[in-house]
Amino acid sequence: MGLLQKREMTQAQSLYAISGNQTLLIVGLGNPGKEYTGTRHNIGFDVVDTFASQNDFSGWVEKKTLKCLQADGVLGGSKVILIKPTTFMNLSGEAVTAVQQFYRVYNQHMLVVHDELDIPFGEIRTKVGGGTAGHNGLKSLVSQLGEDFGRVRIGIRNSVAERAEATDFVLGSFSKGEQDQLDMVIKETTSILNDYVLSGGTLHVDTRKTIL
Repeated sequence: MGLLQKREMTQAQSLYAISGNQTLLIVGLGNPGKEYTGTRHNIGFDVVDTFASQNDFSGWVEKKTLKCLQADGVLGGSKVILIKPTTFMNLSGEAVTAVQQFYRVYNQHMLVVHDELDIPFGEIRTKVGGGTAGHNGLKSLVSQLGEDFGRVRIGIRNSVAERAEATDFVLGSFSKGEQDQLDMVIKETTSILNDYVLSGGTLHVDTRKTIL
């Protein structure tokens, strides 16, 4: 694998444009606990951690009643709330529902960052709505909130995934070769988040970034 070779936007169509001075909610999906740090399923956490650090957001604060860790900031004229659910992955919808209700920020102003087993490692895609591809975090969100929210989908599939149990694979660590490219994957994903926020909450659907 090398450096980023291709950035392709297959559909220059934006959904959910909002005016400035609005509040945006960005959710990183993962599992709490040190034993899950660095696993494929926690790359959503890794991305929002990096995004918060890059943009000098507040430190992460545990919100027990909202079942999440939260960091706040202002970027591009919008208030941005970042959260990492402290539920386990299959209960992520409980945390996101609580946050939405408390801050009155709903699906049209929300972006979810998550791993996706159906996409090869090194590829990042965006979309609004659609199915869950068997992802337990997305299943929980869709069951409680519906499917019409923006998604940044980070590919994790490799040749090992084809012969491994899905649960074992997503809860496993990235290979050495993948770890060498992980910083670039996270960097490119945070650039999508920056574009989303700085455009006032416009998500370009069917954007695809590929690291070769």
